[in-house]
Amino acid sequence: MNAWLHYGGGQALWEEVYKPFGVLPMACGNTGVQTAGWFNKEMNSVDDFKGLKMRTPGLGGEVLTKMGGTVVNMPAGEIFTAMQTGAIDATEWIGPYNDLALGLHKAAKYYYTPGWQEPSVLFELDVNLKAWETLPADLKAIVRAAARDVNGDMLDDYNAKNMEALEQLKADGVEVRRLPDDVLARLKEVSAEVVEASAAADPAAAKVWEHQKAYLDRLYAYAEVADKDIYNIRG
Repeated sequence: MNAWLHYGGGQALWEEVYKPFGVLPMACGNTGVQTAGWFNKEMNSVDDFKGLKMRTPGLGGEVLTKMGGTVVNMPAGEIFTAMQTGAIDATEWIGPYNDLALGLHKAAKYYYTPGWQEPSVLFELDVNLKAWETLPADLKAIVRAAARDVNGDMLDDYNAKNMEALEQLKADGVEVRRLPDDVLARLKEVSAEVVEASAAADPAAAKVWEHQKAYLDRLYAYAEVADKDIYNIRG
């Protein structure tokens, strides 16, 4: 995401989309790879999504609906009680660090990975465009540099704290599981359908998704011979 935004043309597209609203956006933080969430039942097959009541927003929620589940949205403060009382069967929040803080491990039995619905969540800094245009070049550069610094620092912070929190959760007896391959394959198919439909419904979204998708293909090809191999070798 950062490579696409900062060096792949994504930032220009982002600014183009936001300009009619009088806003200048820039990346300002990221929570990193998330988890699939907390479940009060085992998720062994695609059929286990049918009738599942889950707190999950956005495009991920649309995927859940197409899988036969029911989306129940609520603020963070209500999730624990909803899980504990059975009002919902599952929830995803962010990742180990934030999930531990909410005490979700005390309300659910199974913790599933990976976060197919939110592989990362980008925070954004939005600046009033008219106010931005009054700034001299040096102050503009300072704002952009500060946003870039926060963007990188938050991701570093989350990687460190998620690691520590997952260790704590495991020490507390949490059962961490990976969703089965056939389930992940079906989620990938349905996710593609949802994203393509969302993009097709709006010209701006279609333009951005076409550009981002092409860049992703190039990054995947590189990651295949770089990051992925290193992870596998070390693992």
